[in-house]
Amino acid sequence: MLDKTILPDNELTAWDRDHFFHPSTHMGQHARGESPNRIIAGGEGVHIVDRQGRRSLDAFAGLYCVNVGYGREKIAEAIAEQAAKLPYYHAYVGHGSEPSIRLAKMIIDRAPQGMGRVFFGLSGSDANETNVKLVWYYNNVLGRSQKKKIISRWRGYHGSGLMTGSLTGLAAFHNQFDLPLPPVLHTEAPYYFRRPDRSMSEDQFSTWCAERLEALILAEGPETVAAFIGEPVLGTGGIVPPPAGYWEKIQAVLAKYDILLIADEVVTGFGRLGSMFGSDHYGIRPDLITIAKGLTSAYAPLSGVIVSEKVWRVLEEGSDKFGPIGHGWTYSAHPLCAAAGVANLELVDELGLVANAAEVGAYFVKNLKEALVDHPHVGEVRGEGLLAAVELVKDKHDRAFFAADEKVGPRVAAALLDRGVIGRAMPQGDILGFAPPLCLTRAEADVVVAAAKAAVEAVLPR
Repeated sequence: MLDKTILPDNELTAWDRDHFFHPSTHMGQHARGESPNRIIAGGEGVHIVDRQGRRSLDAFAGLYCVNVGYGREKIAEAIAEQAAKLPYYHAYVGHGSEPSIRLAKMIIDRAPQGMGRVFFGLSGSDANETNVKLVWYYNNVLGRSQKKKIISRWRGYHGSGLMTGSLTGLAAFHNQFDLPLPPVLHTEAPYYFRRPDRSMSEDQFSTWCAERLEALILAEGPETVAAFIGEPVLGTGGIVPPPAGYWEKIQAVLAKYDILLIADEVVTGFGRLGSMFGSDHYGIRPDLITIAKGLTSAYAPLSGVIVSEKVWRVLEEGSDKFGPIGHGWTYSAHPLCAAAGVANLELVDELGLVANAAEVGAYFVKNLKEALVDHPHVGEVRGEGLLAAVELVKDKHDRAFFAADEKVGPRVAAALLDRGVIGRAMPQGDILGFAPPLCLTRAEADVVVAAAKAAVEAVLPR
């Protein structure tokens, strides 16, 4: 039996390199000890601490997910209490538990108008797998057997599975995995900074994106296109808020061709933009909403699909035609995770975190822009709520980008960490991302801004 005493750091590090398969990691370098590892031991508020006692301000909230901050005893106690009472029971064939039922009601109470039911999973990836199956099922119930293609966007992130990795529009999630799979298609990213014609206004660029989407739909045949999926704000693809008019113009195209809209709110749901949902923030009227991260603040793994009443009516019709729906996960609506979700959403309300994300987020983004906007290698500083990004460029006037092998983004992220702050080097560009816990204070925002400015100037001196 494994000895449960506290291991020496060197032994734990050896076990880590010999036995632990890390996601999104250079496998050979890690196994050979050529790249650093870090073993996290604890956290409180917006800070984490590792086994060596190094304390860092986590300005990325783990992976955009620890919204209420670290060390919230209320959530830990809710999990422990539920574990003692009922650690698990399945949700199949009408079974439920009090926390899962209570949480479903809490979600619908907070969701955009027109949403009616919640299907629970464990991760944003499996929730988007559920979305794909529901879209196909929906069209089969309606007798539209050819209407199955799903359009995503380049630079979108929707998961790492087979279908969800296909929906994702980032090269690292496709290369060497034989992805994307049909019937997934991709259209333009709403990335104004990287627009093809610099003379375009934001509204003109949004019109161009909508026209490109419509051209794709017409080329494929509207009778074959079932759904469009998009994050209210592009997340892992660069933390890019949409340009003016974008969602209004995209939704007009979808409505014209009877195409369902999936709003992937894994990052934006439950307060990050200073609104409970990004859909309400941008006037999006989705048919399905993907939720995860902020649902439990990652204190336990839980995701969900929020189903609109429009879609639910067709799903009910499907059960009347075909019998019980053949979809589910062993851990759907897991009682421990649901208990964490209930306590988490109560904390979001009690601590006023949605309002704090709006107020401190505006302060943070404004100060980040003021600190870096005149740097010759900062092409853009952008953000909304407590989401922000600094895009680094070789020449801001010509909008020339650094070569990938220069690894400018990772070097700046490393310099930031040396200054006690965690940001994220985003893929497919030299972009430094921020998504701190929603409990961030103005004073803590000042720390992040000062560290970011110092890190950029250390790697890219004026």
